[in-house]
Amino acid sequence: MKIAQSSRLFDIFQLMTAYYGPLNWWPAESVYEVCIGAILTQNTAWINVEKAIDKLKEAGVLTQESLMQIDQNELALLIRASGFFTIKSERIKSFVQWLDSRFDGSLDKMFAGNWMELRRELLKVKGVGPETCDAILLYAGHKPSFVVDSYTNRLFHRLGLLDGKECYEEVRTIFMKSLPADVQLYNEYHAVIVEHCKRFCRKKPACSDCPLQSACGFADS
Repeated sequence: MKIAQSSRLFDIFQLMTAYYGPLNWWPAESVYEVCIGAILTQNTAWINVEKAIDKLKEAGVLTQESLMQIDQNELALLIRASGFFTIKSERIKSFVQWLDSRFDGSLDKMFAGNWMELRRELLKVKGVGPETCDAILLYAGHKPSFVVDSYTNRLFHRLGLLDGKECYEEVRTIFMKSLPADVQLYNEYHAVIVEHCKRFCRKKPACSDCPLQSACGFADS
């Protein structure tokens, strides 16, 4: 595992934010929507999540009470656009049932305590993996928990800051030890990583126009 220096991470962040500007991610009308969206976005493009969220809103079931009551098969049909809808309906049900039993269905209560203890608890909920957990903590709870995804691994491996063999927790630790525990910084950093990998650092990269060329040896390889 390579050691990421704070100055290098800041330089990369500044190059991306200068190019993209503030992205203000996560797009949602409520904290609850962010939590459900974090589950729906597993293994799919955001546009598909938006379609599923719209269906939930149209059906009037994007609330804790409604998702507790709705039949799981009916829920699966509503979120069909997100892909893996049978599995995701089960995961949404697991989350809302856990929220109900543990915090009386209240996100305010959920986020009120120690967020690191909450992270340990969330990771025990069926279907809530590290990326989903950290997305909920960062974007819904405004807690300084860095979100790692496949884009993060791809980009920083190509930039030479990761070996490409690190597990989720190792990559997250690199960022959290190298950067200040700042919610807005983590929010914008993850957002620009995603945007950059959609536009330039794709599986088949578009290096010639990439704003990170000056910091990237991969473009010359």
